[in-house]
Amino acid sequence: MGFFTKQRSNSKLAVVFDLGSSSVGAALFLMRDEDGPQIIYSVRETMPLKKNVKFEEFLSGTIDALNTVAGKVSVAGLGAPKQFFCVLSSPWYSSQVRVITLKKNVPFIFTLKLADELIKKESLLFEEEYVRNMPNESKVRPIELKNMRTLLNGYATTNPLDQKTEDLEMDVFVSISPEEVLSSIEETVEKHFHLRDVRFSSFALASFTVARDMFIHQDNFSLVDIGGEITEICLVKKDALRSSISFPIGYNYFIRGVASNLKCTLDEAKSYISLYKDDHAGGSIEKKIGPVIEKLKLDWLAKFQESLVFISNDISVSSTIFMTIDEELAKFFADTIKNEQFNQYAFTESKFKVVYLGSQVLHGIAEYKKDIKHDSFITIESIYINRFLR
Repeated sequence: MGFFTKQRSNSKLAVVFDLGSSSVGAALFLMRDEDGPQIIYSVRETMPLKKNVKFEEFLSGTIDALNTVAGKVSVAGLGAPKQFFCVLSSPWYSSQVRVITLKKNVPFIFTLKLADELIKKESLLFEEEYVRNMPNESKVRPIELKNMRTLLNGYATTNPLDQKTEDLEMDVFVSISPEEVLSSIEETVEKHFHLRDVRFSSFALASFTVARDMFIHQDNFSLVDIGGEITEICLVKKDALRSSISFPIGYNYFIRGVASNLKCTLDEAKSYISLYKDDHAGGSIEKKIGPVIEKLKLDWLAKFQESLVFISNDISVSSTIFMTIDEELAKFFADTIKNEQFNQYAFTESKFKVVYLGSQVLHGIAEYKKDIKHDSFITIESIYINRFLR
């Protein structure tokens, strides 16, 4: 059965909200049993760029953008959604792959009850660590608990339940978010749709799952999600998310840097960067802006390299990178990563190969109704939800 068959009676209308660090998107889509998702309405609101980022103002601006897109979805007149999802990008959640071990002198049975107890205990430990390191956060809420890999007596197995073992190891992906953030999202959804039942997910897990399933012969890779304020890196080894990290430099860093160095407004800086990256800058502009952007590239690459070293530890880094970013910036950052020299003296086997998870790569996996603008983040999230969260 193809992705573009007509709507079936068992289709279910759902909404996904995408919270990034510089924009908020939303889409109405049909969840379908045998076909991929069908996006029938999509909207995105960019948050105003400011010279300085303060958390309270940042959260307020994000919720304002969510309020705008939720309002547009609610009055679109395309039906009443049955389910509501919200996918969070960094910094709206924190995640960690926790390694759970249990060893006994006598064999024991690995049961679902035992797995749940161990995972819940590890989730609570992660929450306590997060709150201890972030004293301003009074309360957090877990949003995902995903067992990535299970080893019994040192051997990975996909069917561990009811098996005997003396040595258990589980790699569990845990993600949490501040209660303040989740409650604000739920209140905004309730304002427009009169319910608070929102299912939350992380973009890291969504993009990992889609990349893994699309590129089945690529079981080792990295995910790099470059937002306006944050860059997040995830390492994947043997089809499992093994570690992740984020650093507070995204593409808005370049805009602020150009504005500061050239003593111009943020809007003027955006225009200069656009001209430069598209090779449309005149000689005088290129001469003025080129050195500034090259310096900002080095700043971003330094944090990128530092982050890779920190999370790789004893895990070798694949040369394959799946990148998510706004489409107009994809080539700029792909070239920045591919042209840097770090991989030549570190632990990659060859030069970085960057695959942009954009509309061209994702074409045909999700269906868009005619005249609906394609949004790669919405595409990835709707595919993930349609397959795993229905």
